[in-house]
Amino acid sequence: MLPKLLQFFIPLTLFMAAPAFASDALDTGNTAWMIVSTALVMMMTPAGLALFYGGMSRYKNLLNTYAMTFAAYCLASVVWVVWGYSLAFGPDKAGMVGGWDYFLLSGIGVDSLSGSIPQYVFIVFQMTFAGITLALVIGSIVDRLRFSAWIVFSVLWVTLVYCPVAHWAWGGGWMAKMGALDFAGGTVVHINAGVAGLVLALVLGKRIGYGKEAMFPSSVTLTALGAALLWFGWFGFNAGSQLAADGLAGSAFLVTNTSAAVGALAWMLAEWSMEKKPTLLGMASGAVAGLVGITPAAGFVGLGAALIIGIGAGVLGFVFVAKLKRRFGYDDSLDAFGVHGICGIWGALATGIFANPSVNALGTGLIYGNPRQLWIQFVSIIGTAAFSAVATLIVIGLTRLVTGPLRIDPESEIVGLDGAFHGERGFEIQ
Repeated sequence: MLPKLLQFFIPLTLFMAAPAFASDALDTGNTAWMIVSTALVMMMTPAGLALFYGGMSRYKNLLNTYAMTFAAYCLASVVWVVWGYSLAFGPDKAGMVGGWDYFLLSGIGVDSLSGSIPQYVFIVFQMTFAGITLALVIGSIVDRLRFSAWIVFSVLWVTLVYCPVAHWAWGGGWMAKMGALDFAGGTVVHINAGVAGLVLALVLGKRIGYGKEAMFPSSVTLTALGAALLWFGWFGFNAGSQLAADGLAGSAFLVTNTSAAVGALAWMLAEWSMEKKPTLLGMASGAVAGLVGITPAAGFVGLGAALIIGIGAGVLGFVFVAKLKRRFGYDDSLDAFGVHGICGIWGALATGIFANPSVNALGTGLIYGNPRQLWIQFVSIIGTAAFSAVATLIVIGLTRLVTGPLRIDPESEIVGLDGAFHGERGFEIQ
């Protein structure tokens, strides 16, 4: 009877995904690991994601895509240290958002600790998450959003959408109190960004010529290189989310690599079977899909679950991107929703199924005797998706009040944003 009661109450005790916060003494090993992890995650946005998205965009918009990604990281970095961290990790206000206690990082000094690491290191680590989440949205709307609108949208979105959701899951908000499991960002990062990208794409409308003319990627080689850098940085993303250099970080490292590899192979085989050709773009996309799927589960599952999650993400990602998206008829330029939204949902649900208490005592899933965890995961997914959709619409409306139309004019769209907005070209076309 007692073990069953423990399985029921374990999820309710989850406040943060990282037990490192239980300590109040500086650990230099943990600190060194977290500084490295932070650098790894930072590289994911202005290097990995920028190349991944830039290579998939058309040659006339490659630099614009890179510039938007680069700007997203810069903007999120500033917003985070001025007020974003306070809203996400400040004292809880009704389970919805943090307070203003840490505005401009007030009251935090070089000797302040978050568990066993300096609080400054934790702040910068979390800042890199805000940066990549914002940048992921770009994948849905390349080729047609005004750069000035993106600047305003970015500041508002991080403030009004990302920070509250981060607080819900990691800052002591309602999802944390409910016992939702999100080790490194299934809801906070991927579902949040995927839904926001879909909403923004639907509001902007389809690109000129979409469905009527071929829109070839500028460089699959750049995309594959970007995927490799994302894969590399994801070790800091997932293993770093343990906030300690310990066995659970090692387990998260292992399952992250496994899910990515299996995701790439699953996408490749699905594409080979249905389209008769295994493409490099498909393998790169499958690796990212596998990484997305394992993100919420990385600190809660073992090797067997990682294999299942990776296969599911690769197959689901391919089927949605290659088949279902065409039926729905919307223009998600680089499939941000198809990969991050759909595979993020799969990963969050899979966490509720496969969370193994022998890996992490803070998580017990369906197959280990806690069916309630799957319901909690479902509620967290619906809550995140609904809030992201509505709040993103509000941000779009506020952005229009500041910048006017969001979409570029037809002439600039046809010519390309590299030349029209930036006066540069990524490739010299003969």
